[in-house]
Amino acid sequence: MSKKCAVTGKTVMTGNNVSHAKNRTRRRFLPNLQNVSIMSEALGKMVRLRLSTSGIRTLTHKGGLDAFLMKASVSTLDKKLRDLKRRVAKEKAKKA
Repeated sequence: MSKKCAVTGKTVMTGNNVSHAKNRTRRRFLPNLQNVSIMSEALGKMVRLRLSTSGIRTLTHKGGLDAFLMKASVSTLDKKLRDLKRRVAKEKAKKA
């Protein structure tokens, strides 16, 4: 499983540990990823995603998973979210 947020695209960054004597050793900065289940209103079920905490706040701010997917461009979405957007759009078209 990759260390990447499906919504924001945050990944591992690299840098240095710097000691008091200014010795530098390489280190990794990992994103704060959480496995979350988010309700999709259109599909009527929970969807499991691996999101950063800022990605979870983004979904909340945008009005939920379905609203975020409908506003987002396909080119900016992760592969799993692209498939999910297609399924949500199909369900919304079916209900309308």
